[in-house]
Formats: sequence, C-alpha cells, structure tokens
Amino acid sequence: MQWLNYHHLLYFWMVAKEGSVTAAAESLGLSQPTVSAQVKRLEEHLGEPLLRRRGRSLELTEMGKVAFRYANEIFSLGQEMQDVFAGRLERAPEKLTVGVSDLVPKIVLHRLLEPALTMSPPPRVVCREDKTERLLAELSIHDLDIVLAEAPIARQASVKAFNHLLGESDVSFFARPELAERHREGFPRSLDGAPLLLPTENTLLRRDLDHWFIDEGFRPKIVAEFEDSALLKAFGSEGVGIFPGPTAIEDEICDVHRVEVVGRTHRVVERFYAITVERRIKHPAARLISQQAKARLFPA
Repeated sequence: MQWLNYHHLLYFWMVAKEGSVTAAAESLGLSQPTVSAQVKRLEEHLGEPLLRRRGRSLELTEMGKVAFRYANEIFSLGQEMQDVFAGRLERAPEKLTVGVSDLVPKIVLHRLLEPALTMSPPPRVVCREDKTERLLAELSIHDLDIVLAEAPIARQASVKAFNHLLGESDVSFFARPELAERHREGFPRSLDGAPLLLPTENTLLRRDLDHWFIDEGFRPKIVAEFEDSALLKAFGSEGVGIFPGPTAIEDEICDVHRVEVVGRTHRVVERFYAITVERRIKHPAARLISQQAKARLFPA
C-alpha cells in the first residue's frame, strides 16, 4: 500500500486556500522553496498536476479541485477529532453532502435543505453546485449522498441511480413593476413580442416553455438565455426582461428580487428531484428533506 504524506497534502491545501505559495509559506512559517517542493512531491506521488499558473496567480486544475475537496475533508475530520478528545464537541456531527444542479433556484434549495438544518443535532451540510452530469458522476462513486436536480436521471444514463420526485409547481412569470404592468393584461397573449429571459435550450424547462409558446401561438422576444437560474433572476430584477419561476416560491421571488407577477400558467410545470444510488433514501437528513418537501414546499 502506498501511504500519503500528509505534510505534503497540508502544504498543498494551504496554497490552495491562500491562493499563492507566498501567502501559504507565511502562514506556515516556512520558506517559499520548501512549500513549492512539497507540493511538487505530492503531484509526483499522485501522478497529476494539481495547480497551474494563470498570470501571477495560481489556480486549481480539475484534479486539483478533487484533491482540495479531499484535503478539506481530511483536515476537517482531524479538527473534529481533536475537539471531541478535548471535550469541546460531544460527538462529531453527521455529514450530508449534497450535489445541487445549477438550475435549481437558490430559494428552492434553501427551503429544501431547511428541515435538515433544524434536526437535533443538525448534520454538517456540504453543498456542491455543478452541472447535473458531473454531480451524478460524483454520486456514483459515493462522493455525494444525494443530488438535487430539476430533471430526473434518464434511464439510459451510464450512472445507476434512482429518482425521487420531491414535488412539482406551476410556472409564474415575473418582471419589474413597470414591465409587469405593461404585460399583465391579456396574459399569456401579452407575452407575444415581450422581452423574455429564459433558461438555455438544453434544459427541460426551456423545452416545455418552447412547446407552450408554439401551442399558444405567440413568439416572445428572447433577450438572453442563462444556464444559472440565479443569474437569470438577477438580470430580471434589473428590469432586463420577464422571467419564469416556480409558483410555489412566488412570494419569495417577489420579495428577494423586487418584482411582481405578470401571470401564471398550469400548462408548464417545474419538477424537482432527489437522486440517490439507493432505491429508498437511507440517509436520515436526506430522507427528512424528501418528506418535508412533499409536505411543506410542494403540497399536493
């Protein structure tokens, strides 16, 4: 068995956290050449470059990001162990590692995770946001406990996992007050030629919206498309265009983004899923998330 040199890992972790060898060396009380040499030895041991230079700064490679996540886990567990033995912590909290699709609205995410945070004792929740495909790959190697997504995993997917429907919501359209006032009357026909902000064409919601536009016989003016739902709403809050969102969190969207409802449709539905490698959700916090989503966020 090859043993990992944790001193090398510590120096790499510090460089990644501090953003430079110089800052890491100062924090560790070591010379820059010493820190650089130790990181180089870790890269040689792992057989992958972990850092690359961009201009005057360093950034993590893809494998560097993987190594940094493991280093975070290792040193966090080490600190927890010391706290337990020193009597500062009764027992280490259970951990829930959640992969979140970047298409899941942040308000929905907060309301989904909220029940887990009220458990006694609460788990330590770790959220990783990324494209669903990459999250599923991490789920398959048990690097994640659960993936929260806006679409189910396809049957033909290479990853064997199971979909758990958390709930569904009709779709509302939002805009700044002056824009909402202009397009509220006659909805949804009022969307014909209206400036719209939409998710990109590779998303399930966008495909459903496009079909609805065709069925209704109108063509909105698509001003911009976004992969990130938070960025879409940020542009909408600045009055750039009308944007869709789940009716289930209508009040929160209006409060947070200072917008008003233009109209609602029952013809387009957003669904949210928990994806796990188990047919039945086993993790207590993940199971509570699923149960509470159906009872509170998406009541039938």
